[in-house]
Amino acid sequence: MNRTFSIIKPDATKRNITGSINQLIEKNDLRIIAQKRIKMSIEQAQQFYSVHNDKPFFGDLVDYMTSEPVIVQVLSGEDAVKKYRKVMGATNPDNAEEGTIRKLFALNIQENSVHGSDSDENAKSEIQFFFNENEIVG
Repeated sequence: MNRTFSIIKPDATKRNITGSINQLIEKNDLRIIAQKRIKMSIEQAQQFYSVHNDKPFFGDLVDYMTSEPVIVQVLSGEDAVKKYRKVMGATNPDNAEEGTIRKLFALNIQENSVHGSDSDENAKSEIQFFFNENEIVG
């Protein structure tokens, strides 16, 4: 078993579909072992997405991620990073497979409902960014 990090993004919390997303996560043999609803600050969003700070979409991304509350999560399961990336679907919902979170719920390429870690190393640092070890149970 290993861990990955997930964010249920502002477009999904605004539309009150977090339960439906969690249901898909759990249906695909991933266990939610930590979860909290937060309002990300501008500073948090800038730091979390700092890898993109030289990209033209950086300002829009920060504005979007701070526009509504988000749900940050730690997921556990066998090959969790790879499994969750498959459950999420392609970044662009037009290219996502049927039945994936983004195919079912995303509004567009930015408002694509979820974020997930892309590697075990990033999962570890992203989890540590939002959670203390004592908040992760299960």
